[in-house]
Amino acid sequence: MARSAHPLRAGAGLAPFFKAASIAVVGASDEVTKIGGRPVHMLIKHGYAGAVYPINPKGGLIQGLPAYASVRDTPVAPELAILAVPASATPAALRDCAARGVKAVIVLSAGFTEAGPDGAALQAELVHIAREHGMRVLGPNCLGAVNVADRLIGSFSIALEEHMPPAGHVGIVSQSGNVGSHTMQSVARRGMGVSRFMATGNEADVDVADGIAALADDPDTHIILCCMETCRDADKLINALRLARERGKPVIVLKIGSTEKGQQAAASHTGALTGSDAVIDAVFRRHGVLRVRSVEALIDIGHAASLLMPKRLPRNDAVTLVAASGGFGIMMADAMSEAGMALPALAAHTQQRIRDAVPTASTGNPVDASAQMSSRPDILLKMLTALLEDPSDSALVLFMSLSLYNTRLRGIYLEALAQVRASHPDRLLMIISQGPADAVEQINALGIPVFSSIDAAATGLAGLLRLGQLRAAGEPDASAADAPPAEPVDSIIFQNEFHAKQALGNVGIDVPREVIAADADAAVRAAEAIGYPVVLKIASEDVAHKTEAGGVVLDVANAEGVREAHARILANVARHAPTARIDGVLVAPMLRGGTEMIAGVSQDPVFGPIVMVGMGGIYAEVLNDVAVQAAPVTEDEAMAMIRSLKMFPILDGARGRPPADIEAAARSVARLSEFAFRHRDHIADIDMNPILVRPRGQGAVVLDALMIARAAPATAE
Repeated sequence: MARSAHPLRAGAGLAPFFKAASIAVVGASDEVTKIGGRPVHMLIKHGYAGAVYPINPKGGLIQGLPAYASVRDTPVAPELAILAVPASATPAALRDCAARGVKAVIVLSAGFTEAGPDGAALQAELVHIAREHGMRVLGPNCLGAVNVADRLIGSFSIALEEHMPPAGHVGIVSQSGNVGSHTMQSVARRGMGVSRFMATGNEADVDVADGIAALADDPDTHIILCCMETCRDADKLINALRLARERGKPVIVLKIGSTEKGQQAAASHTGALTGSDAVIDAVFRRHGVLRVRSVEALIDIGHAASLLMPKRLPRNDAVTLVAASGGFGIMMADAMSEAGMALPALAAHTQQRIRDAVPTASTGNPVDASAQMSSRPDILLKMLTALLEDPSDSALVLFMSLSLYNTRLRGIYLEALAQVRASHPDRLLMIISQGPADAVEQINALGIPVFSSIDAAATGLAGLLRLGQLRAAGEPDASAADAPPAEPVDSIIFQNEFHAKQALGNVGIDVPREVIAADADAAVRAAEAIGYPVVLKIASEDVAHKTEAGGVVLDVANAEGVREAHARILANVARHAPTARIDGVLVAPMLRGGTEMIAGVSQDPVFGPIVMVGMGGIYAEVLNDVAVQAAPVTEDEAMAMIRSLKMFPILDGARGRPPADIEAAARSVARLSEFAFRHRDHIADIDMNPILVRPRGQGAVVLDALMIARAAPATAE
């Protein structure tokens, strides 16, 4: 696992980026269109109350303010400095800031790691200076930081040139400046207020985890939106997410770079190694983070969550749909079903109440209420009240089409919605509609989210449900993850399957009784002791894939068969791998009666040991039917992983099959993950394939296993 490189906790030392009483702009310009001119211009224009010190060797006046030749010359030490000088001049400017006692610096300039080896060397120099003097550095190659309420602008974003977003409770942290700036503008256009904004750029020092932690500690921030390309420090990110959870701040992340091509682009853009997308997805789930797949979903769900938190998030996956058109109702039903929502039938008394209010209504789900539902506010109110009081406890989604553009219908809807919100303050009601901004704002002011399309509403409701489930799940037991690395393992466990399984058996994982036979006579004695039928397998650290080498013979029924199989295996392996070191032939019982699964551990470059579980045979590789999580996992987490598999119904007794002992399988996966985590410095990979999961109550046994040692770290000569 990538360990924290910075000695401070996530978010430490970031206060000056948002609360500085004085700011120096190094490389300041009179030209408001230049990077060095825009921060000065916007600080003045938008009314920052602190002192602004333009720094330029020419001195004089810059945008009406006295300029200083060096930050060393300012009347007082600035709490924050913004560097807008060429990359080559940045180290010297940073040293000046250190000498003056500046505690936080934003480096807007580009030309560092993203520009190649020379730029990387410059960036490393910035880190050295910052560490030496206890400064926090945001960037380089970043869009900076903003505190909206205090009008503190450490950025050159054009999004702020004309207007500031309204002050509010949405915090934004983004590795990409443009994506973050777009998000900030979109949040403002949706009527949400912004608390703080931070774009981290190359992350020489301050990274996205620092930003999340700072927002979690900010009393003005109630919800955190994050745009993320990669994670550099697993420990710090996890600690930041835990802090946000402790503070009750939901975190919604747009993680980009999920495909192979996207990951390559992210690595090229950020100069960092992108971890497995499935792994970071699992880490997010574990720590209560909602991941979204588009900027639109980030804004939609963030906006809805800001209106609904904490009492009105979906209580279950049930949704009741209502529209004045059967066609739109069907479209809503399709979208909601595809998003994983359920459409329960309405209770008989609910249906009667709907007919009493709207005699022409069709009372299925979706409800086709006809245009009569919006003829008078009292009619609409009766129908909505009946639906919200249905025992299914469903979320209610009302399709209003373009009705808000009609003055008469707008009045009817707004009156009825205000009354039903007053009478049912804790129930979840959502609207699908487009209309004038002020009308949408009036509905939002009632705590009712408005989605502009059916698909957006389906994605949004499913996301809100996941957010509620993630927050309700609570933080898993982290005690096993606090265990220090164990002492080096005996290298014999990497030698062959037998010794690998012995090591697993020693930690409570069920393995069969087996013997390594040095010759055919020993193989016969072992088979008779174990009991026929048996399996014979080559034991060699040089033959990882035994079947392909002809090194496995199944279902051997007698002594003659053992001798023949022994000879055949040795001959096959000699042809396949003539230089292979042979430890003998493994004799094991031929076990039947169960379902095959696989489990294993591999090393993620960021998150360390990752445990995987999947169905055996073709299902894992061909269907990609696997679940992953950062090790270690608890038995409950392992059970959840198994239940998430597409083929789980096979384990659960589909089509008359006996239910499998998934509890035993989960125990094996949890123990595997704990073993791998303790020995993370010495073991790179572990495969348990296959695991025979027997019928419930009969256990799960590992039939084959492989362990691969971690390469020794390179040492400098």
